[in-house]
Parts: sequence; C-alpha cells; structure tokens
Amino acid sequence: MNYGLLTYKSDRRNYNIGDYIQSLAARQYLPRVDCFLDREHLAEYDGPEIKIILNGWFVNNPDNWLPAPTIKPLFISFHLNSSVIDRVLNDEAIKYLKKHSPIGCRDKYTVKVLQDRGIPAYYSGCLTLTLSGFRNPARSPQKDYIVDPLYGCQGRPKIFKSTRSFLDFIKKPSSIIFSKKNHLINEIFSPGFYKKSIQKKHALPQVGVNAASRFNLAEKHLREYADARLVVTSRIHCALPCLAMGVPVIFINAFDSHEDTCRFDGIIELFNRVDVNPQGVISNNFGISGKIDGSYIPQNLNHHIPLAEKMRATCQEFIRCDESLIPTHPMVCTLPPANRP
Repeated sequence: MNYGLLTYKSDRRNYNIGDYIQSLAARQYLPRVDCFLDREHLAEYDGPEIKIILNGWFVNNPDNWLPAPTIKPLFISFHLNSSVIDRVLNDEAIKYLKKHSPIGCRDKYTVKVLQDRGIPAYYSGCLTLTLSGFRNPARSPQKDYIVDPLYGCQGRPKIFKSTRSFLDFIKKPSSIIFSKKNHLINEIFSPGFYKKSIQKKHALPQVGVNAASRFNLAEKHLREYADARLVVTSRIHCALPCLAMGVPVIFINAFDSHEDTCRFDGIIELFNRVDVNPQGVISNNFGISGKIDGSYIPQNLNHHIPLAEKMRATCQEFIRCDESLIPTHPMVCTLPPANRP
C-alpha cells in the first residue's frame, strides 16, 4: 500500500503554516510518505492505490476536490466551512461521503451539516490534538509566545480583499476595525509582557518555499511552542497543538463572522480564553482580573484528552492492515527524491 499526505497550493500571497501543522498530525500515523497530494486537486490523482488521512478545511476549490477512485481515505477532523457548503455538497459528494462514513468532523457545525444530508458523522475534534510527540520532557520553559493575536479582527487588508468582504463590512459596522485592534492589544496585555514576548505569525510568504521546507518550518514552530512557558494566540492550529503538548495556552477569540465562528463549534470549549465581543467588550473564562502579564499561568483544561485518544486509535486502526508498517518514529517523514516538490 502507498501512503499520501495533503499539501496545499494557493494563489494568495501568503500561505498558512497551520495547514502544514495539520498535515504533520496526519503524518505521524503513516509508515512513510510516498507522495504529496494537493487538497484542491484530489480528483486529478492518477497513481496507484493510496491511503490518505483527509483532515482539515475542505475546500477552496469545490469543483475538483472529490478524491479519485484509487484514493482510500480516512475522513477524520474534517471541516466544511459555511462559505463553501452549497458548492461542495452536491449529490455526487453526498453519495461519496456516505460510502466512506462515518465522517469524523473537526467541529460540531460540520457534524450537523452532514447529518442533515443523511451522512453518518460524529464529532472527532482536531487531529492536531494528538501532536504530543513534540512534547519535550526535559523542557525548561523560559519563553513566552504571542502568535497572531486578534488576527480575526476586521482590518483594512481583510475588508478590501474582495467585494464580498467589503459588503460584509458595510452590513456589520460594529466589527472591530483599524485602530481598535491596537486598543484591544493594550487592554488584553500588559505593555511589559507584550514587548518581551516572542511574536510569531502563521501567515507566511509563499515566495521561495516548497512543500518540504514548509513542513520543516511547521516542525520548527511546534518545537518552539513545545518549550514555551506560555503561548497566547488567536490561531487554533497553534493553540490545539499546545494542548496536545501540555503547554499552557490562552486563546484570544475575537471572531464574529459565521465563516470564522462555524469552525469553533466544539473546539472553543477546550481553551482557556479571552473573549472579545463585536462591541469590543473583553471577558475571560479562567478568572484573571487584569491584563495578561505572565504572572499567572492558567492550567490547561485538558478536556481534549478523550478526543485525542479516540482519534489516535482510529488513525492507527486505519493503518493497521500490516502491523509491521506502524511507525516507530512517527515524526520522521521519508520521501523518495522523485516525489520531493
């Protein structure tokens, strides 16, 4: 049997390292990686029979995603966004998903969408919750990381990226805009903590990087987070791996569009959170009375552990057709030279 791994092509200026973190979560269960398969072009695969774990966001290209017949999929941690459902779930796709059900879904929103169409589905959680292999047992945490805080707030680049974005902004004048983001940063973080913390981004330039280098960079991010004292982020694929690795994490939730919030149904409850409503009112669920200043490190809730255990067992069973193929070093990716991008 051959084994494939999802990669992601985009015509945008930046790519999201979180996509590659999700693929690392799938990679840890594979005996090897024989080839990369582009998430947006699964229908075009014409190679030999291949197994692949299909986790993450589906899809940006709804017209060409339905996997080719020789692809043997495991649907787990599967997300269909509200922005593409009507185009993705045609009669052919519904029939296909029924054939490969039950579908493990990253969020409860996707569960309901599939069940409403008669597709057996269940809430699995996100596969990145099983990325415990990056945990550093000898870690001596000293560094604090702030990763894309409040990136979901409406701002000039997001508002003007498309006609739809601009019209959504006009309809929702209460959205957090422009200078309000800086105001909220000052309200959430103490100046000293914000300045001394290491700032990281998950949206990175596409120029000059191939899939292999993106995977390497995703690993680098995870190893840095694994040795953190505290991580504060608005990126779920930073926060979820931190839970898996036992790293204290605070999730800043300032999302107010349905396209964003539908992704969080079932996920948001796993975090210690700072919530910002559309009027800019700040609250939290872990009892801090002032700003985040690093003096109080909340203990993770650990509600994710049962989800992670079930996903791990499901993925292992998917590969267990040959006991000798179970990887003993799950974070090592073996790629034949011909398949390197």
